[in-house]
Amino acid sequence: MIQKIFIKSALALTLAGCTLFSASAFAGECPAGKSGIDLIKSGATAPSNVTDTVISSIDLGAGYNIPGRSFRMRRLVIQPGGIVPWHSHSERPAHIYVISGEVSEMRSTCSVPVKHVSGDVVAEQGSTSHWWRNDSKKEVVLISADILPQQAASE
Repeated sequence: MIQKIFIKSALALTLAGCTLFSASAFAGECPAGKSGIDLIKSGATAPSNVTDTVISSIDLGAGYNIPGRSFRMRRLVIQPGGIVPWHSHSERPAHIYVISGEVSEMRSTCSVPVKHVSGDVVAEQGSTSHWWRNDSKKEVVLISADILPQQAASE
C-alpha cells in the first residue's frame, strides 16, 4: 500500500515537474517560414557516443488503468559529435529536459536544425520524426520522460 502511494506521488510530481518546466522554458521552435510537413525524410539511423540509462519505469496498467503502457524516465548523455538516431513519437509521447549543454534537433517538420539549450523542455509527440546531434565541444545531459507501449519498455 505504501509503495502504491509512493509510486502515485512520484508519478504526480514528475508530471507536475514536466508541466512546470514546459510552461516556463518551452524549447526552441522551428523558425518562421522554415516549417512544413516531411521536409526531412530521414536522418542518422544509428546511435553514436550517447549513453542512455533508464532511471525509473512504471507499468501504467498496474493500478493506473492504462494497460499496455509504461511511464519511463531516462538520463541521456551525448558526447561531442554524438547522435540520438532518427525516430518518431507517434506511439511514444515524451518530454525532454535539457540539463546541460546545447544540442541540435533535426525534425521532419523543419528545414533547419532547432537548437535546444540548458533549461529547455522539448515536447515530443504526434507524427513528427527527428534526430539529435551534439555539435558542441561539451557533453549534453538530457532527462527524458516518456509513455511507451509496454513491449518497448524492454528495448
